[in-house]
Amino acid sequence: MFFSKSRHVVLAALGALLLLAPMADPAFAGTTLDRIRQRGELVCGVSQGSAGLSLPDSQGVWRGLDADYCRALAAAVLGDAKKVRFQPLSSAQRFAVLQSGEIDVLSRNTTWTSGRDGPLGLIFVGTIFYDGQAFMVPARLGVHSAKELGGATVCVQPGTVNEQNLADYFSANKLAYRSVVIESLPELEAAFYAGRCDVYLSDASTLAASRAARAPRPADFVILPERINKSPLSPVVRADDVAFFQIARWTLNVLINAEELGVTSKSVEADRASTNPDVKRLLGVTPGIGKAFGLPEDWAARVITQVGNYGEIFARNLGPDTPLALARGQNALWRDGGLLYGPPIQ
Repeated sequence: MFFSKSRHVVLAALGALLLLAPMADPAFAGTTLDRIRQRGELVCGVSQGSAGLSLPDSQGVWRGLDADYCRALAAAVLGDAKKVRFQPLSSAQRFAVLQSGEIDVLSRNTTWTSGRDGPLGLIFVGTIFYDGQAFMVPARLGVHSAKELGGATVCVQPGTVNEQNLADYFSANKLAYRSVVIESLPELEAAFYAGRCDVYLSDASTLAASRAARAPRPADFVILPERINKSPLSPVVRADDVAFFQIARWTLNVLINAEELGVTSKSVEADRASTNPDVKRLLGVTPGIGKAFGLPEDWAARVITQVGNYGEIFARNLGPDTPLALARGQNALWRDGGLLYGPPIQ
């Protein structure tokens, strides 16, 4: 009788604890944020070199859209956009390194697909760049369409969606081809520019970056007009820490919302006096955005001040005044005919 009564008491206590557990602040449920703060830096996986996305400059400073997202996330969680350690990774390495916890976030021109979002124990933050795969060829070949590539040799990286899309495209169009598979991106590009293959397949942004930064003469290479897939590029985090995922996702949303609201790196201080309720919530003048994520109320303001809004980041890394000279296109705000849309901060 005593044992039975004690067991019921223990079970009741456990039940009460389980009921209370969901009430805990979700912003503190994970461990990623704690590790980053203890380490004093964010570890961010990037490419081995893709101009406009992630590439070290002549001083060894990483530049690009993906690199700046890492800085924005560091500003959000550490208050300082400079507290980032960049880890260059091959396409074959990237997911395993993130899964193992060697990096905190992967920001490496990675396409968001169902096969990656489901079984890998990872979760995609949100589309930071809308892209599509294309073919680049030497202009001397006189090729104007991908449908003229029958019999070509194609340079492609393993462990990417590129291989499958390459096979699908050539099969659908009844074209023969031979793939030249090279894991290292610098080695692949060197092989292509040395003439070891006729075609270089990758996202159009990667091809534009490669042509601008590595081609002996950029004008000697042509990116064909076809886009053979949808390639939404997204940062990636582990799926076992929802709280950190939410911070990573809303860091991206802050960059987009700031552009929508006209808040720039140079206007943050003046905009604190804005009467626009959306601006006041974004900058933490009206409390809420900090408490929601276990961060200071001004974390978004720090992100914008130190890194800029999405438009500023795009312009300095990919825009018309850069060697890549990319138009905003699909990466314009929704109100300007693009696909970028920031969920409301409320």
